[in-house]
Amino acid sequence: MTKQFIYKNLTPDDFDNIITLGNFVHGDGYLNSENIRAWYEKGIKNGINSGYVVYDQNKLIGFRITFAAGQWHVDKWCSPQLWKVPVDKSCYFKCNTVDENYRGHGIGGQLLKLSIAAAKEQGSLAGVSHLWRQSPGNSAVKYFTKCGGQLVKSHPDKWYEDSKNGYNCILCGYNCHCEAAEMIIYFD
Repeated sequence: MTKQFIYKNLTPDDFDNIITLGNFVHGDGYLNSENIRAWYEKGIKNGINSGYVVYDQNKLIGFRITFAAGQWHVDKWCSPQLWKVPVDKSCYFKCNTVDENYRGHGIGGQLLKLSIAAAKEQGSLAGVSHLWRQSPGNSAVKYFTKCGGQLVKSHPDKWYEDSKNGYNCILCGYNCHCEAAEMIIYFD
């Protein structure tokens, strides 16, 4: 029998479960009550929510946080001069997280498809993300590429400052030197 997962828009009722799963997968200090609220709010534009969660019955098994175009800060880790769309027409795929016991079933891809559909309704023409190159087997970059992502630029030490401010990388601890692949997906 195939499991029926429940996909729905992310709401504040999901915050505690998201913080728990996010910190388990990405490392302690990745999510907290302040940043999850801010990230959630950045995903809502014109009454459309681009954040999604997925449950197996009552258990949160994955989530996708996406910032709407025009509602996120383009920082030194972004290369908008290399994008083929204006910054104000680009959403930001902040985080895609799936419980390790549920990986390999297309959950991450489905969460991304739902967020892309919402982002397009919000007016986005593309979505940018920073993918963790040190993910097991470089699975983050592989999954995003399979979904249409194209490499823009690589960024060594992307999460170093975060690690010095309390983020405990699951590989590097409080001295993170992981590399990010800045990638973009152009919407049809």
